[in-house]
This record gives sequence, structure tokens and C-alpha cells, in this order.
Amino acid sequence: MRTKKWLLTCGVLAVIAIVTAAIMVLRGGPDSTPAGDDVAAAVGQYLRTWSDGDDRQAGALTDDPRGAGAALAASRSGLGASAVTATLQGVSGDSARVRVKWTLGQGRVWTYDNVLTVVAGDGVPRVHFTPAAIHPELGEGDRLAVRAAATGVALVDRDGKPLLRWGAGGPEAVEPSLAPLILPGLGRLLADGGTAWAVSRVDRQGREEVLHRAGQPPAAPMTTTLSSTVQQAAQAAVDGAPGPAMLVVIQPSTGDILAVAQNARVTDGNRLTGLYAPGSTFKIATVTAALERGLARADEQLPCPATVRIGQRTIPNEDLFAFPSLPLHSAFAHSCNTTFAQLASRLPADGLAEAAGRLGLNADFTIPGITTEAGKVVPATGSADQVESAIGQGSVQASPFGLALMAATVASGESVTPQLVRDRPTTVNEGYTAPPREVIAELRTMMREVVTGGTATGLRASGTVHGKTGTAQYGDGSQANGWFVGYQGDVAFSALTLATNSSKPAVALSAAFLNRLP
Repeated sequence: MRTKKWLLTCGVLAVIAIVTAAIMVLRGGPDSTPAGDDVAAAVGQYLRTWSDGDDRQAGALTDDPRGAGAALAASRSGLGASAVTATLQGVSGDSARVRVKWTLGQGRVWTYDNVLTVVAGDGVPRVHFTPAAIHPELGEGDRLAVRAAATGVALVDRDGKPLLRWGAGGPEAVEPSLAPLILPGLGRLLADGGTAWAVSRVDRQGREEVLHRAGQPPAAPMTTTLSSTVQQAAQAAVDGAPGPAMLVVIQPSTGDILAVAQNARVTDGNRLTGLYAPGSTFKIATVTAALERGLARADEQLPCPATVRIGQRTIPNEDLFAFPSLPLHSAFAHSCNTTFAQLASRLPADGLAEAAGRLGLNADFTIPGITTEAGKVVPATGSADQVESAIGQGSVQASPFGLALMAATVASGESVTPQLVRDRPTTVNEGYTAPPREVIAELRTMMREVVTGGTATGLRASGTVHGKTGTAQYGDGSQANGWFVGYQGDVAFSALTLATNSSKPAVALSAAFLNRLP
């Protein structure tokens, strides 16, 4: 009996052990396959964390926390993704079907299906991570990259010369030294508007395989208004300047931006749309206000003392020069600060702002391919501000772009709408109306006299040039920038030299530019 009871007891224990082991296999032990619910929960949490943009935490939910976090972050960066949305589609055993949608910007979306596996080596269900967990065709050392799917020439200048071509990463400069301030923006415009793109797998050796392709390549290259000839002349001129210098060139008859140049001595980024005190170049606006309001005629004799006190402000001429009474056009040519300060004192508070607006300095445009700001001229806050603004100091501000636009307005006699890309029209956010014809005619005569017998005689050998010089103090007043703005034929421009304390370097820069034109 005892033998039988013992055998029966052993049999029961054996059955219990077998059943327990079976349950362990079915429900998952320390090294077992996770159950379906566990797979769904592990994958779901991983996908939610990844979609939330927390790559490091998503990596922590895998069996390779450090490697996974770095790989997920690298894929997001390499694709330039603005978002990734990953969702669970279903579970089968220890595997989960998922759908991944990358939002890559510019209306680009890449969607694909993948399969993730869940393991429980440490007793906690975790996503098994290899590069294939990101995309099924990724291997060790591979990375993802977005590519332009177009080939050939991407951008040509106004004469058909290639400026950008399609490369693996998008538009690339044919001559990197040509228009380095403008071509990157045009490249972004091409990339943003392009319909052809691809996602590639890049291995350690740099070999690429296209994983996804979308859209149609452009039918023809985009055309810019830039002139390679004018741009090269402008860049050579600023590169030859002894200090920081910049130059903007606009065609008055069309508004086409022909060139934008800045030398390497300008160390604080693109300053061509930065705002500066325009100095005596602003006398173009001051004389416009005086002529329009009938305060003086071009041939009217006006005083030009060495200094003049108006209210609480004493205005001097440069180096305290003085003239006996002289015609307004001669005071303009010799840049008599005291003459223009006295005229401005008779203007209403909004007189200068209105005249500047007629010359484009308060205009605002959205120009595809470039960000611009012309200037900022507001009504005077008092008599001191009024007389200082009359000579381009005070509160008035203008950019090299804005002053080139002002010169183009005088040259054309009409408002000018600048543009940079053919078939991508400029949006006029704040337009303007040019001064009356009779005022424009007087401005042209005065600006010519500046070159023939005034402050810009250094340009007499550069053709029929019209313009105005300017010197503008900044900071504590111990230094000043130099300007020349003007036009020759159908080429209007502004030249700015920083911290030169004189307009002469800007005049020399302008001559160097014009003398290089064909």
C-alpha cells in the first residue's frame, strides 16, 4: 500500500510540474517569448514615444538603449524630418506590423510598413532593435538621406548661363564664388518648389540606393534676374575694397535685381538688407520734400554757413566748410548740411517720411528667393529729430537694397517693383508712388552735378553717372560709414563702405564697379 501511495503521489507531482512548465511556456518566463498582449503593449509604447520626438526614451524601450536612441535621432536628422508618426497595425506571435509616416517638409511625406520583434531577455518585453527596426532595408552603418530626384541645370541667369545644377543633395552652385549671398536662397526656393525628390539608403562607403521616389522633375531650369557679368563686376569691386563693403544693383526699367555683393571683411552675416543711417544720400528725399512743397526752387539762392543752430541742435558742415549763398542745386552737389537742415525746419513733421516713401524707402515687398527691407522713415518726433533726419542721421534708416531702389526710382521716374526670379512675381505688401515728373527731372540734374562738380568727382571718368554721396556717424559718433548711391544708364546701385569715416571709399568702390561693366 505504501508503495502504491508513494507512486501515486509522485505521479501527481509530476503532472503538476508538467502543467506548471506548460503554463510558464504559454505565459512567458524570464527568457520566453512574450504573449500577444505584452507585444502590443511594448510596441505601442515604443511607437508613441518615437512619434512624440523623444528618440532617447524610445531607445530605452529597446534591447539596445544607447545604440537605438542614437540611430533614431540620426535618422530624424538625416531626413530633416519635422515629424514621424508610427502606428501599430497588428500582432502575430512575437512580431508586430507597424506603419511609419515621415513628414519631411515641403509637402513631402514618406510612408512604409515594417515589422518589429519583441523579446524579453531580462524579463521585461522590449523591442528588438537593429537598423532594420527603422526601415526594413537598413543595415549596420547605413543612414537615410533625402535627395533631389532632378538632374541637370537647375537655375540660369538672365542670359541663360547656368548658376545652379541639381546634385544628390539638391541644387549646387556651378561657381560657388558667384553670388554667394543669393544663390543659397534661390537653391532653397528650388528645393521647396521642386516636385521630384527621393529617399536614399547610404552605406558606409557612400554608395546609395533609392528607397522611395516621388514627384516629377522640373521641365526647365528656373531663371533669375541676376546677371553673371554684373555680379562678377560687383563682387570684384567689393573684394578690392580695403574694408567691409557691399553693393546692390537694380535695373530701373524692369526692377530686376542684377547683383548683390558683399566682401569677406563683413563678418556679421548678410548685411545687405541691414538698416543703417543713410547720411547725406538722404538729401535726395529732403530736396524732394522741399521741391514738392514749394519751399525752394532748384536755382534759388540759399545760405550755407559752417554751422547753424536750430532749436537745441547745432548742425555743422563736414570740416566746417562754408559758402556764400548758392543755388539749391549747388548746395546739394556740395552736400551743405546747414542748407538742408534749414529747409527741413520748415517742413511738417511727416514731410521727410512722405518724401522718403515716394522714393521707395518705406515700401515693403515679398520677393521669392531673397528677404529684403528697404528702410524705415517715420514722422519726426521733434525739431531736433527733423533737422538731423534731413541730413540722414536722426531716426531715419535705410538698407543698401533700399537706397538702390531709391536710385532706381529717380532713374526710371516711376515706382519700381524689384524682382529676382522670372515667373515668380514679387508681392507688393506696401507700394509707393514716385515723385512728380518735374521733381524727378530736378533730382536727375542735381545728382549729375554731384559727379561733375560736387562731392563725387572721382566718378567723372566712369560715364554719365548721377548720384549722391553720404557719410553717416554711428555708435558714439566717433566713426562713420560711407555711401554712394546713383545710376548710370539702366543700372542703379548703392555702395556702402563700413567705418571708413568718408564717402570717398564708396565713390572709389562705385568707380571700380562701373569700370568693370562692358
